Amino acid sequence: MTPEGLLPDKLLERIRSRAAGYDRRNAFFHEDLQELAEAGYLKLFVPASDGGAGLGLEAAAQCQRRLATAAPATALAINMHLVWTGVAHVLAARGDHSLAFVLTEAAQGEIFAFGNSEAGNDSVLFDSRTFATPEQDGAYSFTGTKIFTSLSPAWTRLGIFGKDAAARDGAGELVHGFITRETSGYRILDDWDTLGMRASQSATTVLDGVTVPADRIFRKLPVGPNADPLIFAIFACFESLLAAVYTGLGERALTVGVETAKRRTSFKNSGRSYAQDPDIRWKVADAAMAMDNLYPSSGPSLPTSTPWPTMGPNGSPNWWA
Repeated sequence: MTPEGLLPDKLLERIRSRAAGYDRRNAFFHEDLQELAEAGYLKLFVPASDGGAGLGLEAAAQCQRRLATAAPATALAINMHLVWTGVAHVLAARGDHSLAFVLTEAAQGEIFAFGNSEAGNDSVLFDSRTFATPEQDGAYSFTGTKIFTSLSPAWTRLGIFGKDAAARDGAGELVHGFITRETSGYRILDDWDTLGMRASQSATTVLDGVTVPADRIFRKLPVGPNADPLIFAIFACFESLLAAVYTGLGERALTVGVETAKRRTSFKNSGRSYAQDPDIRWKVADAAMAMDNLYPSSGPSLPTSTPWPTMGPNGSPNWWA
């Protein structure tokens, strides 16, 4: 399945047409999410045998790149669902099926969100300011505050982690688990109003003794850096998909720049198109070459949706053909 197959032009244009309105109203992308779910987009990593697209990380990144050309905030929020399903995929490919239930539930329509980020925690995954307190039968209760919880209005599964400071003889242990939308003990704050990213609705989530049952605790790791496959999988998926979104954003910015330069005219130069201004041509060429550095050398250069120069009669690039 290609990015164009999963995100046909008509769907992409509908998503693009709504992006500015979401941001203007500080509204969540409900319509985008519904259409993407109906198109099977939330099942990129779900095996084809379970009704998904069966893609790997590289192909999923190309899909996200394409989506970001239409609606960056939508793409960033969808990233959080894809991070968890991608982590499950990456682990399974290495023989670790501890998150097999993530792919199973994604196939059933559940939406996963990423509830790990904490204000002031520059240790990221290697420590936590959230308290994880062991309870009976292997369950844990979590108390703390998570920020940038994208998909806040829509997630049905939220991945969280916290620290059991008394574990490992006082060295501490990081405990990872999932809660559901129906779990009690959490609050979502109405505190998201970020220009250009409003549609993601990445609100703060307050955990106030929320309990994760034993069967939803999927990792216990020592505090500090470690080589557990979960850590590799989270960073691999998060960073790759994030880079894909901003690559798509750059592609769209270049396209809009060319279109705008062609459309606008100069008062002082008798109505000539700004596309004929040498300074503007230089800036567009510089941006295009910067974008070209992002792509693998084994593949094509800029995608067909982005203007790429034809050669002029003197052998120099013609950016405006």
